Amino acid sequence: MKNQEIAKIFYDIARFLEIDGVAFKPYAYQKAAASLEGLKDDVAQLYIKGGRKALEEIPAIGKAMSDHIEEYLKTGKVKFYEEFKKSLPVNMDELLRVEGLGPKKIKVLYQKLGIKNIKDLEKAVKKHQIAPLFGFGETTEKNIIQGIEFVKQNKGRVLLQEILPIAREVLEKLENLKEVQKASLAGSLRRRKETIGDVDFLVVSSPEASSPSAKKNSEKVMDFFVALPGVKKIWGKGGTKASVHMAQGFDMDLRVVPAKSYGAALQYFTGSQAHNIATRKMAIDKGLKLSEYGVFSGSKMIAGKTEQEVYKSIGLPYIEPELREDTGEITAALGGSLPALIELKDIKGDLHCHSNWNGGEHSIEVMAKTAMERGYEYIGISDHSKTLKIENGLNEGQLLKQHEAIKKINAKFLASGQKFRVLHGVEADILKDGSIDIKNEVLAKLDYVIASVHLNTKMEKRQMMARIEKAMKNPNVDIIAHPTGRIVNQRDEYQIDFDTMLKLAKETGTILEINSSARLDLRDLYIRRAKQEGIKMIINTDSHHKDQMVFMEYGVAQARRGWAEKKDIINTLSVEELLEYF
Repeated sequence: MKNQEIAKIFYDIARFLEIDGVAFKPYAYQKAAASLEGLKDDVAQLYIKGGRKALEEIPAIGKAMSDHIEEYLKTGKVKFYEEFKKSLPVNMDELLRVEGLGPKKIKVLYQKLGIKNIKDLEKAVKKHQIAPLFGFGETTEKNIIQGIEFVKQNKGRVLLQEILPIAREVLEKLENLKEVQKASLAGSLRRRKETIGDVDFLVVSSPEASSPSAKKNSEKVMDFFVALPGVKKIWGKGGTKASVHMAQGFDMDLRVVPAKSYGAALQYFTGSQAHNIATRKMAIDKGLKLSEYGVFSGSKMIAGKTEQEVYKSIGLPYIEPELREDTGEITAALGGSLPALIELKDIKGDLHCHSNWNGGEHSIEVMAKTAMERGYEYIGISDHSKTLKIENGLNEGQLLKQHEAIKKINAKFLASGQKFRVLHGVEADILKDGSIDIKNEVLAKLDYVIASVHLNTKMEKRQMMARIEKAMKNPNVDIIAHPTGRIVNQRDEYQIDFDTMLKLAKETGTILEINSSARLDLRDLYIRRAKQEGIKMIINTDSHHKDQMVFMEYGVAQARRGWAEKKDIINTLSVEELLEYF
């Protein structure tokens, strides 16, 4: 699908237009990019079937955007975009990962110091050339130094949200091959790690390795794999293994295994390495040998076809992939205390969604209907409050008007026989002194209140914790959103004391959010700590577009990695139970 490639170009154009100070246009390109990302159909196929008219029927795609799409589909380039790149030949993606750098600052750095990438940037900060520049200063330079270190630590790893849709598309293509009987993702992607180094696929192409068709089928699968769209380089290709580098910047590996060893291979290649070492030791203690080929007693293979029989043969129940990190799962399995992990189907609603009343793309009704399509019982509209001016945050008067509008929408649903409910909240800002930027008498009228830190994020630990403590002790605050402030691959967490935060949550009954966006905040370790302390959590998407509600899957995966169960997550409750809880 060309959707992701064109969306990337549109995002880049938006950045260039922002640099040039062009009003409104950057937002239009961002909307178009988000629309393409959420499009289920292949934009190339839409164009083949319906031409320009089909392109212009895509939400947020007007004449200019459809011109660009048509040009890209025909030539592989967009002239408008290529001209921008010539005027500012920098690695925008790389530099934007450094906290504190936006498109305009990147332009200044290029014009004044010739900085094109992180390597150039690092040289400049070591020479202290950045602080003297107008609009920068010593604090910005210090933040850039920290940002560079953070990017270097995470180099080469791709966000789960970015890589999983691509991997699933490849998996589906493999499964549709007549030569493939069974296929699965493996590696860190199957364990749903926050960031992924490479993608592993496991395939059974023939039931018996000795069958005449086995070699032929395997070769066909390999030929297909290395010829996939987006393959930039073939690292290697053999009879049962192939490795390629993708245009998106990551590697993919494919292994073909016999059916009798599929379970053992899947267990082995899923990992983690530490978990595999622990399971192999268990096998040895029982006089067995566990490998990617199976479980053996002497020369006799006693298990290997399924993961379930592999684990059973060494004395363990099946262990979910998300738990396989050697962080206590073996002991829990032996003691019969493995958690019954939360599943996506357990989620009954999403309480952190934005509408077009401020920073969101869609109306409340459109967001509600999307939630219904997902099988939810409710949605919570939590638009930003007035301090966040960049998102056109709502003031007290606007919130009260929104409250009445939501009442009317609920009445409309009720009259049509729908049991679905729109709940009204707000994502209110926690100010520097810990107070909330919306008056308590207005907060008290809402169904729930989410409080968040968005500004003044560089406070030292004692001040930040005092700030968060005051917010959590506000009787109207129900949820702390993205509690540690981290954004995966972009920004580390604020200076916080998580133990103190847990203590405060227990004292005040405040719920901690697991944010399903690129933040993936809370991290899995913190989720597990919260669970151990009996702190309730909620999984939200922070959706600013209806298509972003699919991000719920990533928050659930994060919760599973943190050993969370249905009982730990409050949006597994019915709407009546949820409101009673609040």
